[in-house]
Amino acid sequence: MEFRHSLSRRIVIAFMLMTLLVGGTFAIGIVETVHQVEERLISNELGGDLERFLKMESIDDWRHHPEPGQLFYFSDGHGDFALPEELQSLAPGFHEVYREERSYHGFVQLVDGRRYVLLQDQSGFEDREQLLFAVVFGGFLISLALSGLLGWLLARKVIEPVVRLSTQVRHPDQLLDRAPSLAPDYASDEVGQLAASFDTTLGLLRRALTRERLFTSDVSHELRTPLMVLASSCELLLESPSLDARARGQVQRIARASEEMRDLVQTFLLLARSRNDEPGMTPLASLTEVADGLVEQWRPAIEAKGLTFHYQRGSGTLMHYNAPLLRSVMGNLLRNALHYTERGAIELQLGEQGFVVVDSGVGIPESEREAMFQPFVRGGQARGEGLGLGLSLVQRICESQGWSVSLSGVEPQGCRFEVSLTGAAC
Repeated sequence: MEFRHSLSRRIVIAFMLMTLLVGGTFAIGIVETVHQVEERLISNELGGDLERFLKMESIDDWRHHPEPGQLFYFSDGHGDFALPEELQSLAPGFHEVYREERSYHGFVQLVDGRRYVLLQDQSGFEDREQLLFAVVFGGFLISLALSGLLGWLLARKVIEPVVRLSTQVRHPDQLLDRAPSLAPDYASDEVGQLAASFDTTLGLLRRALTRERLFTSDVSHELRTPLMVLASSCELLLESPSLDARARGQVQRIARASEEMRDLVQTFLLLARSRNDEPGMTPLASLTEVADGLVEQWRPAIEAKGLTFHYQRGSGTLMHYNAPLLRSVMGNLLRNALHYTERGAIELQLGEQGFVVVDSGVGIPESEREAMFQPFVRGGQARGEGLGLGLSLVQRICESQGWSVSLSGVEPQGCRFEVSLTGAAC
């Protein structure tokens, strides 16, 4: 069975259970010991008193009266000394007797076939015994409360380094290359060993992240040169008068693909950097400026496929955003809409702090929508040679910039992507 209580609460519970077991055992032992000792002492006292009575008086004529609080009876006794019927069956020895709502300690002795009974009122003894029980029970409750308080104080002291270590591990600065080690701040105990394990794991994670950033940065940097060659070659070819219409169209397609790849390389470079690296070097643009450029780029391809393209520009806003990343997000969503729409229309709607891309394509079942933003995931109706990275890239960019993207369906079929840019603006 798995305990779901916090570690500090487990320590408090352990302290209280230990006190409950040990204190309860001692309390019961004290009560039982006192009861046995007092019973033995009273039994000896009553037995001695009864022996003195028997030595002081003959059987036939009893003239001595017992002490105050005592009652004396014997077989064939007369008057106050007559043995009551309820006492005639008592065996020799010590007894507790209850008569007329009062309690007595009694001692019975047989001498020559005659039964002698001496009773002593035990009301005072009962009061003392109840007081003793109350003191023992009160002490037990106080010790239980003190154990809970002590357990809570010790738990705070014991858990404090664990809580501090947890806070340090969760801090985002731990992923920085020059983050200090955690183990030197702790003693060479179990917490120190845990801190050393975190240092090892965080070190491996930092190295993996560094390799990923370097690889992305290096690959993106090296791709820029061949892309510039492609772009310049396309420009030179388009200036040549010898190209026929078909060849010119193919060259234009190559030029557009080169431009898209250059934007993609720029996006990878920005994602590889820290968000705080050279903020002044990042080009900024408004939502309208980015949308106008992408509409001019994608409208011919959309209409060439026989689709209708609706562009709702809106009133625009003065806010500016990271231009390459915003262009990549909007461009990937337009490309996705074009790829999966065979008939109908594609619509781009601009808002005050975001935009919406709607298509009438094959749509995505509700059960698959959440997974569509994962790498290498494509819908069940996917076609073409795409790797399923476009929406994953959109999600990564939005997370890095504090934006949000959501996917929903439209009637009768199609998809609706809504991007909110409320996270970062200039």
